[in-house]
Amino acid sequence: MTEDSILAALRKRLPASSRQLVLGMGDDAAIYRPRAGQDLVFTTDMMHEGRHFLRGYPAEAVGWKALARGLSDIAAMGAKPEFVLLSLALGPWVRPRWVDAFYTGFLELAAQSKVPLAGGDLARAAHTSMDVMVAGSVPAGDAFRRSGARAGDTIYVSGQLGGGLLGLRSPRHRAARRRHLRPEPRIALGLALRKRRIPSAMMDLSDGLSTDLHRLLVASGVAAELDGPLPVFPGATEDDALHGGDDYELLFTVRPGVRVPATLAGQSLTPIGRVTAGHPGDCLRQGAPLPPLGWDHFRT
Repeated sequence: MTEDSILAALRKRLPASSRQLVLGMGDDAAIYRPRAGQDLVFTTDMMHEGRHFLRGYPAEAVGWKALARGLSDIAAMGAKPEFVLLSLALGPWVRPRWVDAFYTGFLELAAQSKVPLAGGDLARAAHTSMDVMVAGSVPAGDAFRRSGARAGDTIYVSGQLGGGLLGLRSPRHRAARRRHLRPEPRIALGLALRKRRIPSAMMDLSDGLSTDLHRLLVASGVAAELDGPLPVFPGATEDDALHGGDDYELLFTVRPGVRVPATLAGQSLTPIGRVTAGHPGDCLRQGAPLPPLGWDHFRT
């Protein structure tokens, strides 16, 4: 197994470059030609062995999730994914079969999401890790941000919460385990919400509702009250839904008077509370303070 042999095998699995992706993988850099009247949005996400995935995880699932995390960020902006870059560092235990399976999962989601792999980097390291950069596009000025929520807005979440943590804790719970290993980024939902101009602010739920809502509230300079029932994943607890993370659903706010359907793009949309005036970031859950206890790499 050499760097050239890995890349040669990978190039055979990639589709031809698109009209906007003028030059893809194989040169020193890719070439992308944006359309007029569009903004480009970029996100990057790292995954590290022992921190984000375990050596015993199926390699296809690791590849899938490595891309899903970045695509979820693009969905939260209401953007369309355009291309992806992947930097992959392989630990000493990795064999060709694992690499092939990793790319199988990665490219499966890439094909499903119609986003080409344009290039990246490949190296050996003490531990396996990857860094994925996804570029998306959105009509100029139309990207959603975290900073648009105002007092009086209603807070919504898509789908069900808590399944990601349940799947980590209970490997035999098949539906939750799939949710943990192969999350579905809400790209179609993000595009549909933008088309209907529903959200005033939006972000994805990757670190837990309590923590991600806190971030949105701070960015918007507002507070919140969560008084509605949460859409909890079957088998999960309310604490899982509040703090678990790894759900990759969408969290958004809506101005008074804006109609929100019960389902959109195949996903349920549930009102869970309202934005209030108050100290930025403060949140009450049924009258009690809700601390941001979701995932934080640097919490001691």
